[in-house]
Amino acid sequence: MTSATLLTPATSSRPGGERPGKTTRAAERAYIRVLVVLDTAVLAVAILVGYLARFGDEEPTGSEIPYVVVAPVLLLVWLVSLKAMRCYDDQVLGYGADEYRRVSAASMRLAGGIAIAGYIADVGVSRGFLAISFAVGTIGLEVARFAARKRLHRARDRGAGWSRKVLVVGDTAHVLELVHTLRREPYAGYQVVGACIPDALLAPVPQRLGDVPVVGSFRGIPEAATAIGADTVAVTASGELTATRLRRLGWQLEGTGVDLVVAPALTDVAGPRIHTRPVAGLPLIHVEAPEFRGARKLVKGFVDRSLSLIALLVLAPLLIVIALAIKIDSRGPVLFRQTRVGQGGEEFGVFKFRTMVVNADALLAELAARNETDGLMFKMRDDPRVTRVGRLLRKWSLDELPQLANVLLGQMSLVGPRPPLPSEVARYDGDVARRLLVKPGMTGLWQVSGRSDLSWEDGIRLDLYYVENWSLAADLTILWKTFGAVLNSRGAY
Repeated sequence: MTSATLLTPATSSRPGGERPGKTTRAAERAYIRVLVVLDTAVLAVAILVGYLARFGDEEPTGSEIPYVVVAPVLLLVWLVSLKAMRCYDDQVLGYGADEYRRVSAASMRLAGGIAIAGYIADVGVSRGFLAISFAVGTIGLEVARFAARKRLHRARDRGAGWSRKVLVVGDTAHVLELVHTLRREPYAGYQVVGACIPDALLAPVPQRLGDVPVVGSFRGIPEAATAIGADTVAVTASGELTATRLRRLGWQLEGTGVDLVVAPALTDVAGPRIHTRPVAGLPLIHVEAPEFRGARKLVKGFVDRSLSLIALLVLAPLLIVIALAIKIDSRGPVLFRQTRVGQGGEEFGVFKFRTMVVNADALLAELAARNETDGLMFKMRDDPRVTRVGRLLRKWSLDELPQLANVLLGQMSLVGPRPPLPSEVARYDGDVARRLLVKPGMTGLWQVSGRSDLSWEDGIRLDLYYVENWSLAADLTILWKTFGAVLNSRGAY
């Protein structure tokens, strides 16, 4: 998942000297060193696995070059390929999908290059050895990068770890909005340390925007960045920051080691829909329309139904055990069928294992005053209507497994917005109603971002983000993250 506010690099200074904020730079270099060591270890293991899988205890034949030479050369060239594809660039490390794409691209391009070179030069290196090594190595690199990133994210959530020190520049309202956006996802690695606002808004006494200190005006942005140890200047909207002043700011930051990024007013749009094209010297941002139909939608539907059918067959024994436990624990049906609203406002019956007493709806009015969430949903941590088995099912999200049948019937998707109740939809405004442009999902960004711990506003924001920016790759990522969210049982009640 990408950040809610697009940070578009305007200029990037990479002088030989040290950046402001030596601690940040040292932490960044330490993280990169860890990645290099991890990559080297992964590639060494992958090459060893490729050799053992292809030859075992046999002596390799048919190659003029001994494998004791091939193996270290391949490892070195692979690392050079990762470096050439900028897989250690601090602009992509720690957040977003670009890091993973570059790692895969570096490995695949190298594999293709070696295959072509080997064919032309007629070098007798085993193709099986190379195929196994590249398959294991590419997957291993991705897993190692993922593990390193998760550790970095946990450190950032604690206020530690390598993060960029950001000086935010713009009008007061836009500065506060950008600060809120960056702090909403601290694991992205942007730590706001100060702000610069227009001259006209400066007061003779020290100012703060929330808890962010105002350290200067537009006249002294480079000096302010140096004074507070910022390594990044993030420029947001302001009437006083004309194109000419922004260009001059880029010139002023040259050689200082401070990066300049521009945060446009455009939010909640993922990278694949955004293309920057220079027109008459202006870097115009072109935004493609969301895709709600077409070939990709057909593929998504096929994948949904195929995976749901496989999951139902594999999980059949577990479903039977859960059904028996519900029947023994409390009187009433095993399944609970509730009317929800799907794509285009069409109502359907969503299947769930029953986790409450049979008269739960009748008791809702008595508990309305104890609602623990805002917005249109009712959520309560210690809901007395939930049964003993129901609490266990909810903790591990097992009560939602029957929704695989809804996916198989084409009423839901594996990934999508949360399926709303008709009473919620009746109170939707124009923006929230966009959730109904796609099929609701068994899981989604709301599931992997905290579930019931999310506010109504954040839940809607994540659902709308998915609607606007869905992709098959994002669906696979969300499905992968769902397992972690379920195991942690965060926000499940």
